[in-house]
Amino acid sequence: MTDIPPTFEPVHIIGGGLAGSEAAWQIAARGSRVVLHEMRPIRTTEAHRTESLAELVCSNSFRSDDAANNAVGLLHAELRKLNSLIMASADTHQVPAGGALAVDREGFSAAVSAALSSHPLIEIRREEIAGLPPAEWCNVVVATGPLTSPALADAVRALSGEDSLAFFDAIAPIVHRDSIDMSKAWFQSRYDKVGPGGNGADYINCPLSREQYEAFVAALIAGEKTDFKEWESNTPYFDGCLPIEVMAERGLETLRHGPMKPVGLTNAHNPAVKPYAIAQLRQDNKLGTLYNIVGFQTKLKYGAQTNVLRMIPGLEQAEFARLGGLHRNTFLNSPRLLDTQLRLRAQPRLRFAGQMTGCEGYVESASIGLLAGLFAVHEILDRPITPPPPTTALGALLNHITGGHIEMIDAGPRSFQPININFGLFPPLAQNPTKRADGTRLRGNEKTIAKKQAMSARALSDLDAWITDTLRLADVV
Repeated sequence: MTDIPPTFEPVHIIGGGLAGSEAAWQIAARGSRVVLHEMRPIRTTEAHRTESLAELVCSNSFRSDDAANNAVGLLHAELRKLNSLIMASADTHQVPAGGALAVDREGFSAAVSAALSSHPLIEIRREEIAGLPPAEWCNVVVATGPLTSPALADAVRALSGEDSLAFFDAIAPIVHRDSIDMSKAWFQSRYDKVGPGGNGADYINCPLSREQYEAFVAALIAGEKTDFKEWESNTPYFDGCLPIEVMAERGLETLRHGPMKPVGLTNAHNPAVKPYAIAQLRQDNKLGTLYNIVGFQTKLKYGAQTNVLRMIPGLEQAEFARLGGLHRNTFLNSPRLLDTQLRLRAQPRLRFAGQMTGCEGYVESASIGLLAGLFAVHEILDRPITPPPPTTALGALLNHITGGHIEMIDAGPRSFQPININFGLFPPLAQNPTKRADGTRLRGNEKTIAKKQAMSARALSDLDAWITDTLRLADVV
């Protein structure tokens, strides 16, 4: 345990989402007091439904758990090595999801909330910080997420001298399992892949013929949409989480190459006929009573949404536990505004974490929260730490956010946009693999697979060295 005198000022964390929760955990684990400020239920948002910390407002999936072949799976592994509360809670409350790590959202949030509430060094205050934190707070992590209160967002914008950037992020609908017609749908994971907690048949699949698919796309495009406010009308979407009707508008075949692709699946009711398109549903809670429609985030109004979704074979009588929705996300122009320790250059006592920094995704948000927490507590210890190597998933994401992105040179619009972790953010290997273990040459896609595996192995090795040399995890409470 690190012995930090109780007279030391606590670290104040604003926002109790994934990033803020992880930051609080990492700081308290190293012996520092934390005051976690969460505005719910005093002030609610358009997307949240509960008062729980780390509430999952969109999907219940943490995406791929394959650390050897997938960048987000690698990020999972790195977070586990750093005793992440978010990953520990996700692992405890996982539900079957093929190759993905999905969670029972209520159990997950309850676990995070209980861990933080019971920690003796963490105080949770339910209040809105309307504007900049008080000047006497000398060590602050702002992790207010994509739905930052207007007063705080305006204060940060005024301080930084930069306009906030924003995009829309949509929420997928959730269906009651017993309302799905299983005489038309069937259980199967794509390519029968077995993932954590799963058995290779973890998704419910609803097949569409060409005629059904084209009618569905036409209805999506024609359906009544949520109106934008004047100040929202030019806000761009994040390409990794487009509303399904926006995807449909980009071309008739777009959905068949996205969330409705029919590959790797065989209709159990009619194996001889290959579906033209398939809608997949993923288990949303541990009881298996709720399923969300994968990739079907939408801004259709509720009436139109219900009618259109019931056009999908197997969902004709679907009952919805939650319909899709839309909320506005705000994020900083972080490469210009933040230093490598996530501090605001204009006022270094303020660190930022989570989606507000321009990362996208649950795991990415938690990872930046973890780093902000480590940076903050080591500053208290007067033992500053270097960021994790850019060869790691944590380091690659941090590097992109704080300087790895190339700004537009001319007078055009800013190019910085939210991003998920991907191998494109990692530095290249010194030498790409060319041969198998037996000495024979790699061919075709084998080279790509071997390259990803080599980058993952390098990342985990480099992270281990960084932990040993820098973090001294033995100091953790």
